[in-house]
Amino acid sequence: MKYELTKELETGNSIIDREHRELFQAVNQLMDSCGYGKGRAAMEPAIKFLLDYVDKHFAHEEQLQQASGYPGMMAHKTFHRQYTQGLREAVAAIPAGGPSISDLANLNRYVTTLITHIKIEDKKLSAFLKQA
Repeated sequence: MKYELTKELETGNSIIDREHRELFQAVNQLMDSCGYGKGRAAMEPAIKFLLDYVDKHFAHEEQLQQASGYPGMMAHKTFHRQYTQGLREAVAAIPAGGPSISDLANLNRYVTTLITHIKIEDKKLSAFLKQA
């Protein structure tokens, strides 16, 4: 299944929407690599992207929420902090020799959680921004 930033998932903020597209492209690329039996080789760049992404993207979202007075900002920020901490712990647990199937599955759970967050929580932010 390919991930796509549909109109229903767009926030209307060009920076946030561009970053969501970048995430979906990176995830799709990793899934394609896994489908061709090259998931382990694609894992390191995917992890680097994801770690950089959450730092940059979450900061952008939080700036936008602060500037707009978004009422769900504290819960959103809490999710961001917990997610980032959990992701870093999961990545740190991957052996230096490369990820196991279990490591790939665990990383996939983090990706799925992030995409679900976009579909639910970022959608709420989008609705708020469009009416503000």
